[in-house]
Amino acid sequence: MNIVMKLKNIIPLAVVTLSIAFNSCYDEKMEWDDPYTHISPEELPIDLQEKISLYNAINSYANFKIGVGIDFNLYMNNETYRNLVNKNFDEITPGNEMKQQSLMNAKGVLNFDNADLVIEQLKASGLTVYGHTLVWHQQAQATYFNSLIMPTIIPGTPGSSLIDGSFEDGMKGWSPNFNAQDYTIVTTGAIDGTHSLQAVIGSGAAGKYDAQLTSPGFPIISGHHYQISFWIKGSVAGKIGIDFPNGKLGNQYPWVNGADLANIGTAWTQVIYNTSTVGGNAMIATEDDSAMTFRLLLGAVADCTYLIDGVEIIDLDAAPTEVNMVLNGGFETGDLTDWSTPNIGAGITVTEEAKYSRTYGLKAVSSATSANEWDLQFQTSEITLDASKAYTVSFMVRSDIEGSARISYAGFTNNYPWANWDGSGTKAAFSTSATWKQISYDLPTNFSATPPKVKLSFDFGKLPGVTYYVDDVKIVEKQVQAAAMASKLKSGPVTIEKTPEEKADIINAALVDYITGVATHYKGKVAAWEVVNEPMNDNGTLRTGTEDLTAANIFYWAFYLGKDYGVTAFKTARAADPDAKLFINDFNLESANSAKLDGLIEYVNYIDNNGGQVDGIGTQLHMNINWSDTTAIANMFTKLAATGKLIKVTELDVAISSESNSGNGPASPVAPTLEQQEQQAKLYEYVARMYTKLIPAAQQYGITIWSVSDNSGEHTYWLPNDAPCLWNVDYVRKWAYKGFCDGLYGSDVSAGWTYEDLINAAKGK
Repeated sequence: MNIVMKLKNIIPLAVVTLSIAFNSCYDEKMEWDDPYTHISPEELPIDLQEKISLYNAINSYANFKIGVGIDFNLYMNNETYRNLVNKNFDEITPGNEMKQQSLMNAKGVLNFDNADLVIEQLKASGLTVYGHTLVWHQQAQATYFNSLIMPTIIPGTPGSSLIDGSFEDGMKGWSPNFNAQDYTIVTTGAIDGTHSLQAVIGSGAAGKYDAQLTSPGFPIISGHHYQISFWIKGSVAGKIGIDFPNGKLGNQYPWVNGADLANIGTAWTQVIYNTSTVGGNAMIATEDDSAMTFRLLLGAVADCTYLIDGVEIIDLDAAPTEVNMVLNGGFETGDLTDWSTPNIGAGITVTEEAKYSRTYGLKAVSSATSANEWDLQFQTSEITLDASKAYTVSFMVRSDIEGSARISYAGFTNNYPWANWDGSGTKAAFSTSATWKQISYDLPTNFSATPPKVKLSFDFGKLPGVTYYVDDVKIVEKQVQAAAMASKLKSGPVTIEKTPEEKADIINAALVDYITGVATHYKGKVAAWEVVNEPMNDNGTLRTGTEDLTAANIFYWAFYLGKDYGVTAFKTARAADPDAKLFINDFNLESANSAKLDGLIEYVNYIDNNGGQVDGIGTQLHMNINWSDTTAIANMFTKLAATGKLIKVTELDVAISSESNSGNGPASPVAPTLEQQEQQAKLYEYVARMYTKLIPAAQQYGITIWSVSDNSGEHTYWLPNDAPCLWNVDYVRKWAYKGFCDGLYGSDVSAGWTYEDLINAAKGK
């Protein structure tokens, strides 16, 4: 025979293929002009169609793994698709089903149910799985990770501070006395603004009075109650006290928790001295004083550096008394007393978890099928108001993910008066996020009864699967509220930002938890993991990105952890599954400018040199007939081979349209010409041939084709309206199929085929 049989089992495979063909139209005649399935848009020559139809399965031409990226739903429900996958490929890469947003919800809970069913089916079909992907900045569950590093919000203290303890303008009346230590204003940490006071306590300090700091003077009124508070942290565990040198504000030595010294840790802690009678005396002014002072006593612990900020002294009797018309508006009964729940959704509870201030808040969860505002509702009891007065409604709210809600009313001529929630115009709803926000507006006056009676209805059911937290619900007389607000130096809560070091520790732990959870679950079921995906910029530097606490699906690990995020990822994956092959993967490594390739190889070396172990390097190879550079592809394979690592082509496709690139495509489906189809086939052939030639056999992990067919449902979000695959929309082999097989084979598989040869092959001769 003239057909050269280089490969294992090729004759038996040919016999099966041809015998099937001869049982149809081919049992009557075998001519190259036989009709064949229509290939749109421009048909290949009939003889070429027939040759392509007689090729064996793709993986029969390779001595390494041939993989494909698949859609799990199609694999399970489309028999034609599943049969092509099972017959032609050895290894499967999930398209989306094993990415972080598919396996983890916005609360950080892992769910493997959907993926597990398909992976078991793939395993039963004799296919291995390449896990795609453990760590990637895209399709990440950013909502959860951002929630871990959100600022801590501390509700503000009512009333007006009588001194400036922000240190934004320097010491401003604060003075060291007695045994003066080192007091300076710094920007290394702050609670209020950007500055704080740093007190360096030396080794000679032996008692609380060995380091003293006196406050600016402030007025006090006889009989009024006062509260002093401040934020403090130490370089080591420390102690602090406070006293009043002239004794006009209660006892000279106020106590905290029954002791004259408060314990200080290395994290920001708020210390509060108030009207407690612990120690025998309350902090009540015994006489008027226009220049009262107090002292911070810092000398109890030697060799400790303190940061102090947000110092306030408040006259608790100065501000107008605010009467809240909403019964149990702070939920401090610990239950839903004075509230009703017409529609509970997935649940409405009062819990400490939901608090904004004090002890309790309300937690409301919309159900998975929630679609209307009234699908999750809770209401105040009926409130009787004074028709001669104006009222303000306010409450604090946040949610685990982005939410949308509204307030409606009972007791108005119109039950649904829409409020101007955010100052941008009349709106029927307000948005919520993971950060506490206050909703405040003037209560409408179109009451339907005399005297006015109203219920506030919280309608939170518009979006499914959202957890809302509500606290401090108020209806107060507008004039009283305005007077109270005017008396405040700060109207908002205190925001404590986490330091870069704290964020790094939190994110590192979360990264380890996620990788451990996923890789341990799939131990023995996943042959290889794409541990780190797309870490490099095109200029060869590490992709660090930026911080965006509002992002839902983009999260840059390197922003918090630097280069070591890759080290951690590989160490963790190795510990979770020592038998899996671990890869790093990126795109555009075949660029004529090799900066990105060189940078990736350098990063692999960094990971290896710092305790990680990278088994292999993946190159995506998303190509286009209009600009892909074959010389650069060969150079890339040469450089990759020199690393000694396993080398895998992870996402091979060849686009037709010049408009197709990185998720974009032409406005309407392409109609490839014969010339374009041939160019596509040659590129597929070239990649397969160069991979086989330039990557040593011991380093050949394999080539994965990115999607099965040109059916737009398989690559709608990647190359819409293009035709980048080996099968057309009808699952008919394309010229590209032949090109790829020829590249794997090392020459034209069909070269020298004759009619007589095919007849003999069919007969088993």
